[in-house]
Amino acid sequence: MSYTTDIKDEISKNFGSKSEIIAELSGYIRNNGQNTINGFQLTTENSSICERIEKQIETLYEVKVKKEIKDSLNFSKKDLFVLTLEEKKDFILEDIGYQDKEKNFLDRPPQYIVGANEEIRAYLKGVFLSSGSINDPKTSRYHMELLIEHPTEAVFVQMLLNIFDLNVKILTRDKGYMLYIKEADKISDFLKLIRANNAVLYFENQRIYRNKKNQANRLNNCEQANMDKVVATATSQLDDIAIIEENLGTSLLDDKTQEALKYRKKYPEASLKELSEIISLETGNSITKSGLNHRFRKIKDLATRFKKLN
Repeated sequence: MSYTTDIKDEISKNFGSKSEIIAELSGYIRNNGQNTINGFQLTTENSSICERIEKQIETLYEVKVKKEIKDSLNFSKKDLFVLTLEEKKDFILEDIGYQDKEKNFLDRPPQYIVGANEEIRAYLKGVFLSSGSINDPKTSRYHMELLIEHPTEAVFVQMLLNIFDLNVKILTRDKGYMLYIKEADKISDFLKLIRANNAVLYFENQRIYRNKKNQANRLNNCEQANMDKVVATATSQLDDIAIIEENLGTSLLDDKTQEALKYRKKYPEASLKELSEIISLETGNSITKSGLNHRFRKIKDLATRFKKLN
């Protein structure tokens, strides 16, 4: 199963008060249902969501919801569950804030449906069950989105989400609007908001793993870059030494610089810091990395003069 499916299955097992159920139904139906010649229909490929919505409607409004299972038309190989409201249809749609008494779609649900934080959470939970998805945090990027058809509903849902400082953005799509979050901590906050506790634990564990892995990769990259720099520096110094020796110019260097030349040839893979420690230990004469670097500048200057002569 996908991470999104796991989240939806988890939150489909949690139930709230009557006002929260109405708010959740409002968020779900306003973003899922449509009027047809057979009644008002809701569709989903998730059996847990289907059972939840069916049970909520039948318990709350004491009606029988017609349920059908059809072949999905989007090549997902999953069954499509279709719930049809026939009995008390208009009463239910008015009660959950989908339409007014003249059967016109409402730009936003009545205030009483989302009048408190718990009802807002439930409404957002319904929207997510209807049209939401979240990337598995194992993947290369963090991403949560809600696909919403109506522009006024998209703006309304964005406003509700941003009450909780989730920094939600909107993009226009061919068939509606996409609300999205790309910040990992904000996605985690949204999961807490809809009470997806197991999904939060998984998300945070994967974040910690990814952060540690990325940190290890950065350290490895840094170490490799340092090694590459050491090799490049040593190779350049050995090239300079070869030019000096080819031109029989070693005697033109002072004794301390000749000493640096000898130790570089002896320890071609050592860094300047390592080489300065080796020279200090073997000769008994202390030399710093800076002092050794000064000697190699003299070697480079002499090699450069020989190159110009040739």
